Amino acid sequence: MTRESRYDILFEPVKIGPVTAKNRFYQVPHCNGLGYRDPSAVARMRGIKGEGGWAVICTEQVEIHHTSEITPFIELRLWDDRDMPALTKMAEAIHEHDALAGIELAYNGMNGANFYTREVPLGPSHLPIATFTYDPLQARAMDHQDIRNLRRWHKNAAIRAKKCGFDIIYVYAAHGFSILQHFLSRQFNHRTDEYGGSLENRMRLLREITEDTKEAVGDTSAVAIRIAMDELIGTEGIHKAEVMEVIERMAEVPDLWDLTLSDWSNDSRTSRFTEEAAEEPFVIGVKKLTSKPIVGVGRFTSPDLMVRQIKSGILDLIGAARPSIADPFIPKKIEEGRIEDIRECIGCNICVSGDLTMSPSRCTQNPAMGEEWRKGWHPEYIRPKDSDSRILIVGAGPAGLEAARALGVRGYEVALAEATRELGGRVARESKLPGLSAWGRVRDYRAYQLQKMTNVEIFYDSALDAAQILEFGYDHVAIATGASWRRDGIAHAHLKPMPIAEGVEVLTPDDLMAGKRPMAREVTVFDDDHYYMGSVLAELLAKDNYKVTFVTASVEVSNWSRNTMEQHKIQARLIELGVEIITNQAVAAVAPGEITLRCSYTGRETSRAGGALVLVTARLPHDQLYLDLTARQSDWADAGLKSVKGIGDAWAPGTIAIAVYAGRRFAEELDTPDIGDALPFRREIAELLQG
Repeated sequence: MTRESRYDILFEPVKIGPVTAKNRFYQVPHCNGLGYRDPSAVARMRGIKGEGGWAVICTEQVEIHHTSEITPFIELRLWDDRDMPALTKMAEAIHEHDALAGIELAYNGMNGANFYTREVPLGPSHLPIATFTYDPLQARAMDHQDIRNLRRWHKNAAIRAKKCGFDIIYVYAAHGFSILQHFLSRQFNHRTDEYGGSLENRMRLLREITEDTKEAVGDTSAVAIRIAMDELIGTEGIHKAEVMEVIERMAEVPDLWDLTLSDWSNDSRTSRFTEEAAEEPFVIGVKKLTSKPIVGVGRFTSPDLMVRQIKSGILDLIGAARPSIADPFIPKKIEEGRIEDIRECIGCNICVSGDLTMSPSRCTQNPAMGEEWRKGWHPEYIRPKDSDSRILIVGAGPAGLEAARALGVRGYEVALAEATRELGGRVARESKLPGLSAWGRVRDYRAYQLQKMTNVEIFYDSALDAAQILEFGYDHVAIATGASWRRDGIAHAHLKPMPIAEGVEVLTPDDLMAGKRPMAREVTVFDDDHYYMGSVLAELLAKDNYKVTFVTASVEVSNWSRNTMEQHKIQARLIELGVEIITNQAVAAVAPGEITLRCSYTGRETSRAGGALVLVTARLPHDQLYLDLTARQSDWADAGLKSVKGIGDAWAPGTIAIAVYAGRRFAEELDTPDIGDALPFRREIAELLQG
């Protein structure tokens, strides 16, 4: 197959200063939780994107100096020459596939607490540092010597980056993470000298550092400015009209403009709160101000939407971070006419949670993300089968679907048995909830791939028991039967069943997803899960005109969703919907018409009137079939059964990403030798210095 002619425009080369991108697909800088700790892993991850056809592949932010670092977060570093080999390895991996390598040099300024180096943070003004947490320290207002030092540090880093082989070198002024944005923004820049006050003064440092960088590397490397188009706080900070003026005044200085929103949570909004191409209103009109190419993002997965961005004169290059994680082969699939094979980003921000938990980033759609070097996994390919074994997978949720897909690609004969008439399991149910429709892509991608495989057969309405499975004669069985939400209240606040009197109307997320609604018009949602489910159900009920009270033992709604950068949006939405929010309280006991709350700090109990209760607590794995089969292990040999494995939520409930990973792992490890206590992945260990 070949690409359709209407997509030809996406494969036109684009000149970026002294270098040329072979097409319009541009992987913008994005974090990944690997950084300086896992240099071979991050190099391999970027290199695979080159294999997938991206014309430009950038690093995450790279700290340029020890006086501005963001411990505990694990990004790349270019503090001195000793950091160069790791970055050189990455650039070389990108170049293997005729892609350009970009590096985002970052001096974090007020966003760097310097917990590792213990250096005093620097900023334009004497202000508390602007990090994710309320860290008890301030940035010192930079004097003129500090500014001269910063210009030198950035220039030295640019020269090192060029020596490492990078083709595009960034001047970073975006996401609230950069000293240059801090100087641009009125909310941080209170100076009265030539670097503060007027727009010309506030942009002075941006201009100086860009010109320094051009002078240092511009003969062979392009220089890009990544800038926040809006901080979404009006004239108190950076806003579009002002940034348009910055771009107009510096129109031809850089070789490329990379346009974003600020802060990061607005630039990478989840699909629950925004659609694709949501940043379009903020970037329209920029191309009229400069002859230099423009790149922007918008969680682009649709080739037709990409084409519209180019033909409408909005962008020159299609920027992507999250879509390039979900499917590193988007360009190649469009070029080969395989659009239906694109593994579309669902906008859940599980990838972001990796960076914010200082762990390798994961992806709900792409279980190979972060495992390309560690385990040798590839997002598109998997080794052929090692035997003629026949495999039965029981349950067609995210784990079962991914296991069937990956085993099918390996060439095994696979039977997928689903107890219902619908594929997807929890994904099918959850994607019907408010704001989560994009999550259905997890099911849709895998269902489409399975349809094409003659060696995979799907059986619906097939609730199986152990006796039936033993009669079938399969060599290996995977139990992927999912889990159910508990209705006894056990979770974080209650490790034993909650006292719930008879006569109380109690519902679980499973009840609501099945279409059941409370009889009482007043409903308390007790969220002891602390991710998205409690807030989504509160939203569902509020929109159904129930009077909803949301109770959590945490300090805020959906506390863990801070790691997906949507907590503040979730809480704001519930407030706007009129949901009463009670924090720092757990439901201690329930009786008809009464709910007892317990303070998370003092243990003091209070009572309030209550109607129906929705418990969003822990889940119980559907592992009875696994237990029944293992109890009959003496019968396996006669049945020809070699192994039974529980995977996904049926083994231990977790996120959808964890379930998809479990399915891939089952497929990868089938017919492999037992490694005993050995690590199932590679790791890099720092070399000890002498003395």
